[in-house]
Amino acid sequence: MTYILEAKGLNTYYGRSHILFDVGLSVAPGQTVCLMGRNGAGKTTTMRSIMGLSPSRSGQVLFKGRDLTRMPAYKRARLGLGFVPEDRRILAPFTVRENLSLGRIPGRTGGWNMEHVLEEFPLLVHLLDRLGGSLSGGEQQMLTIARALMGNPEVLLLDEPTEGLAPVVVSVLKELVMNLKESRTTILLSEQNIRFAEAVSDQVVVIDKGHVVFAGSIQQFREEKAIHKKYLAV
Repeated sequence: MTYILEAKGLNTYYGRSHILFDVGLSVAPGQTVCLMGRNGAGKTTTMRSIMGLSPSRSGQVLFKGRDLTRMPAYKRARLGLGFVPEDRRILAPFTVRENLSLGRIPGRTGGWNMEHVLEEFPLLVHLLDRLGGSLSGGEQQMLTIARALMGNPEVLLLDEPTEGLAPVVVSVLKELVMNLKESRTTILLSEQNIRFAEAVSDQVVVIDKGHVVFAGSIQQFREEKAIHKKYLAV
């Protein structure tokens, strides 16, 4: 199988603390791959390492076969990696319209523009002149995903997209991700919500204490109840 995004043997540290231990995963074009694990397992560090925000000391990140390992994050974004961080990073003093416009990436073109984004995110249509800081958590999450899509990424990285959201907002987000899947958008997400992950994912990678402990199809994941109990139960 040909992969659009691969992480191979990532070892990432925060100071002297070894966080990721030979972490690897692969994402094929059009797939949705979910990285699962408890809080502190290493999910966010994996996403940040792939994006170049927390560079690994060893290992490789490959995008369409190209080695990005020593490339800064902004160059990875220009090549086609779009990142939605867990803390959203909404620009509070700017309007929704301005936040969306700032998502454009020089040199990148494609089907995502203001019109298309607002079609997919109708919630934002009536909020365009609202300040980002005045939005609810769910509205901010929609905005930050829409802003990432404005950069026309080839792979969308979503870090804990359902974290802190009400169930009704999670349902809206699930529908959005399913729509993106139908349009063959390639997605790598990290998630703790098992129901959400099972609904949207093709492949699952489970990480625990910085080690990959399971990797397989969504069907294999559903059948591995021991994995659920040992590594995902709260």
